[in-house]
Amino acid sequence: MNIDLDEAPAPVPAATPVAHPGSWHVTWHGVRTVTRLELRQRVRSTRWIVALVVWFVVVGAITLLATGALGALTGGEPSDGRGPVLFAVVTYLVLGLGLLVTPTLTSTSINGDRNAGTLATLQVTLLSPAEIVLGKVLAAWVAALAFLAASLPFFLLALGLGGTPVHAVFAVLGLVAAILAAVCGVGVGFSALTARTAGSTVLTFTAVVGITAILPVVFGLTYPSVQDQETVQVWGQQGPTFTGPCEWYEDERTVYHTERSWWLLAVNPFVVVADGSTVPAEDPTTQTSPFAALREAVRSVRFGPTGAQYECWGADGSRPAPPSGAANPSTSPIWPWGLAFQVLLGAAGVVTAVRRLSIPQRTLPRNTRIA
Repeated sequence: MNIDLDEAPAPVPAATPVAHPGSWHVTWHGVRTVTRLELRQRVRSTRWIVALVVWFVVVGAITLLATGALGALTGGEPSDGRGPVLFAVVTYLVLGLGLLVTPTLTSTSINGDRNAGTLATLQVTLLSPAEIVLGKVLAAWVAALAFLAASLPFFLLALGLGGTPVHAVFAVLGLVAAILAAVCGVGVGFSALTARTAGSTVLTFTAVVGITAILPVVFGLTYPSVQDQETVQVWGQQGPTFTGPCEWYEDERTVYHTERSWWLLAVNPFVVVADGSTVPAEDPTTQTSPFAALREAVRSVRFGPTGAQYECWGADGSRPAPPSGAANPSTSPIWPWGLAFQVLLGAAGVVTAVRRLSIPQRTLPRNTRIA
């Protein structure tokens, strides 16, 4: 055998480097991969099953107690008012509990994985930061929808009592689902922004409490600051004895320009659901609905003073139409404004999380684990 030592071995072709996708590169395959990983971790946890069972028991117990209380108030007789009231109770109960549970699903999703050393494993793959963040948000939203699905029997119970249109149930479920998705985005944003899980959880709960409780309190505190003295049309009785007939007359009264501060109430999730789920006021099924009452109150606040005040009603409880020049309350919906604000908050959280996961990262918080 002759071996030619002068013959050099054939060169091995260099491996073609795989370009890492940009921060905002999104594919359904990548989002689905992260979502499946997150959901598998939740399903394996017994705490998830326990939380779902506790949710069902709590919502069911309060719904049954409310049903019994309404039946006692009506003397056990069938009433069209029981259905809308129970529907409002179940809706606000589910929404309130959802706003308490959802922050725990996402407020530790990123910094918790970073502290456990599993976040870097995802970052070195071909998954983009946007796919990682959206996958975590989607997984948390699916988990929140599981709690919402567990409440469906109680919505059907309220629907079976009558007085509530079917499309109102679909409207409520859609609005609640959208609000919970926004909260998931906020939680992911704080989870990426802070290094400690306790800090991100507190910040997420603070944001939720802020739009649900603090802003309405601020509206009440600013109420005296929007008052003014103006001449308005008054439907009432003139004179010191108030024994004459009711008539229109002009008088100097204190009016409150709530059109300057109505937005403090519009962003409230409970106001959004009440305003977006109620059928038109002329429908008789809404006359006993708490949602209809809240909707009319908030829309009147948005419009501000109408230029007419009513201090006298007829024997049948009716009141006349306002005189010429006095405006009627606005009938335009409020829920799109409030829902848009919450969606923007959720989107801001997603953008913050993507920027914090982008590589290379020039600055990191102290005591942040890299891998």
